[in-house]
Amino acid sequence: MENKKRALGRGLEQLFNNENLDVETLERRIYETSSNEEIIEVPIDELRPNPYQPRKVFDESAIQELAESIKEHGVFQPIIVKKSVKGYEIVAGERRFRASKLVGLKKIPAIIRNFTDEQMMEIGLLENLQRENLNPIEEADAYNMMLNNLNLTQDELSKKVGKSRSYVTNMLGLLRLPKSVQEMVANSSISMGHARVLSKLSDTEKIISLANEIVDKNLTVRDLEYKLSDNESFQRIQKQVKKEKNNDYKYVEDILRDKLDTRVKIKDKKIEIIFTSVADLNRILEILNVKE
Repeated sequence: MENKKRALGRGLEQLFNNENLDVETLERRIYETSSNEEIIEVPIDELRPNPYQPRKVFDESAIQELAESIKEHGVFQPIIVKKSVKGYEIVAGERRFRASKLVGLKKIPAIIRNFTDEQMMEIGLLENLQRENLNPIEEADAYNMMLNNLNLTQDELSKKVGKSRSYVTNMLGLLRLPKSVQEMVANSSISMGHARVLSKLSDTEKIISLANEIVDKNLTVRDLEYKLSDNESFQRIQKQVKKEKNNDYKYVEDILRDKLDTRVKIKDKKIEIIFTSVADLNRILEILNVKE
């Protein structure tokens, strides 16, 4: 029993063996199975964030709101920490830590568990993926870290994070973009739809030029796709596209385009799905769950 207390605790190892680890369930299980003696007060200045935390920017208004709640009611649920050489590393509960620090608390309730580095990484990444709205580049970085450090295949990763294989592949493709364009994606200057199209290009200068043009001319994703498919007739087609923007089915086209990651047209009660190769067709069929 003592060995289990020094490790993760009863039943927690099984959670890590699941394909899709639910961090909220993990944290609740630790809290519910911990004795009062295991909940200790840890000095705020001895805590540091999970080194595998992918989030670089936190929502200050949300932290401030949580701080007001903590100021009035205290920290409702202990954070989860791991003992390190110097103090403690936060496994789960960084927002509570930041809010408590903002309020001026000197200590915060915590439960200590001996997670491995791999488990720390998995929790740190999944906590943000499941609880926070990471920007697309932070999300892509999180997937990339999991692939490289947890020795997962893209298929295993997609199951673990509860996303489709094509979704994960598209997100990872964002990391091929030049850094300046990645910043534009991160701050929402250009959309995920634009970024997916640009990520399939190999010419760095062209990608940067197109990204700037998207912002300067307020190009839609469809504008960009037409521009790349037939640059010479872009102006003519762009006018045609503007006329089609009142299409009653445009919202359906947008939904299908995002789901299938390809151009989709609805006209005369027909749906046209564009594919570029047999492999691309097979990818689309897989997303639609159509067996050959």
